[in-house]
Amino acid sequence: MEELTLKAIATMLVSLRIAPALAFSPPFTLLRIPPVVRLLLALALAASMVNDYPRQTWQLEGWRFNLVIVAMAELLLGLVLVLALQIAFAALLVAGRAIDMQAGFGLATLIDPTSRAPIPLTGTLFVYATAAIFFLTQGPADLLGVWAASIEKAPLGAVSLSATVGPVIGYVSAVFLLAFGAGGLAMLVLFLIDLAIAFMSRTLPQMNVLMLGFQVKTLAMLLVLPMAIALSTSVFVRMLRYALQTTAGLG
Repeated sequence: MEELTLKAIATMLVSLRIAPALAFSPPFTLLRIPPVVRLLLALALAASMVNDYPRQTWQLEGWRFNLVIVAMAELLLGLVLVLALQIAFAALLVAGRAIDMQAGFGLATLIDPTSRAPIPLTGTLFVYATAAIFFLTQGPADLLGVWAASIEKAPLGAVSLSATVGPVIGYVSAVFLLAFGAGGLAMLVLFLIDLAIAFMSRTLPQMNVLMLGFQVKTLAMLLVLPMAIALSTSVFVRMLRYALQTTAGLG
């Protein structure tokens, strides 16, 4: 009975390390999953890890006397582990927002059905394309590997957030560079259209340049954006790999 109780408490504590990713981090927040299902999934994964790593979880004695402190440390570690994925998807939204502003869609936003928050039009396409790649590749398995490695590296009750600021800053700069690289084709085409319309406005001042620009840019977006997303598949995969590698380093 004591062993079963220790396993149950350890499972609930380890679930605090997993739950933030399922509850607050893309791509899981892009799916309309009931909160109860997310909680049960976190508990199931935690129970599996407690069973696979008994020496790092329920067999340790240090965590039994400071449950509140250990729970807060586990939750904080869980939030840190989802930081890299959050930054990666945020960079895609920023890049999409920049393309929207350049194309004249600055006021065009969509409502995310899961978070009820307004999100950029082009950024939504980038985010959902990356989420699809995450689930179609080894993204879930790699994330499970990150959680398992965090159990080995930081056993229950021995969490120490020793990540330095340098790698985080380097990751942020690199992931934003990759995100803008994914939208580079669309940005280049829109820039060339702006340049051509600017020359036309000087030679044909009587032309309604504003209306012409909106129409041409809209057609260009419809033609170029699918090609940009298709050509940027490797960039999206690289961003996900880089995010998971950084997550493993932060844990």
